[in-house]
Amino acid sequence: MRYLVLFFVLLGVLFGHAQKRQVIVDADTGNEVDDLYALVRILLEPTVEVTALNAAHWQTSHWTEPRSMENSHRLNQQLLGELGLEVKTLRGAMARMYDWGDRAQHSAAAYEIIKQAKTNEQVTILALGALTNVASAVFIEPEIAKKLHVYWLGTTMDFDSGVLKRNDFNPMMDPFALDYLLDSEVALSIMPVSVAVAMEIAYKELSREIGNYDIGRFLLKRWDGHLDGSRKSRVLWDLALVAAYINPNFAETERITTSRDSGKRPITFYKSIDANAIYQDFYNTLLSFEKE
Repeated sequence: MRYLVLFFVLLGVLFGHAQKRQVIVDADTGNEVDDLYALVRILLEPTVEVTALNAAHWQTSHWTEPRSMENSHRLNQQLLGELGLEVKTLRGAMARMYDWGDRAQHSAAAYEIIKQAKTNEQVTILALGALTNVASAVFIEPEIAKKLHVYWLGTTMDFDSGVLKRNDFNPMMDPFALDYLLDSEVALSIMPVSVAVAMEIAYKELSREIGNYDIGRFLLKRWDGHLDGSRKSRVLWDLALVAAYINPNFAETERITTSRDSGKRPITFYKSIDANAIYQDFYNTLLSFEKE
């Protein structure tokens, strides 16, 4: 009987591992405060396996630093150390795609996307910043486009008029990359910033909820040390996208066919989110990790 029980336990472990959703995460971690919070949530999710953690640039921003991608790469590795996890980390593009000719930014991150797309039926990518790494991969190997499903934070969508605007931060970091993917066969699920803005939270509230955890203090230190660390509240944008991917019940989506200048094709847009549920889920995740 003991061996039979052990057999079923092992079977359950193996079956559970096989059922994990595999994702590549592409993050401009050095840019804002919110990336680290989003990464903690996805890395600690037991139903998801992060197969690669790619660093994205934010070189086009007026507030950038000389080596923005390298800073993101460093922070990605630092976070994994804080969590005690081993995940493949890769450097992405140093800047936006080129203006003509071979417009792709050839990077380890882009080639990792290509590699996974060539060996899997579908590859899911959570993109938290510029789309340079993803678009470059498709530019290099166009045939992988139909295998990719990209979840991305960016744009503003007016759901009443159907007007999509692309003048917020992430699209502006690489406008051509977004245009290229809109015109491609890549499946897109987009979290507009006009929806993610519901994630605004006060520092006092966040500190009260996570300040007693080691990883919580690490995250709060990122807020404190940022160039605008004195802010009393901020929006944890990327956490909205990651949480909605993990728990679809936290969000409402709408399938919209975009205009001709935005690909003229159906794209899934997040229409609303339950910010309170997302934050409670985040707090519970940190609590569970602390108890391990």
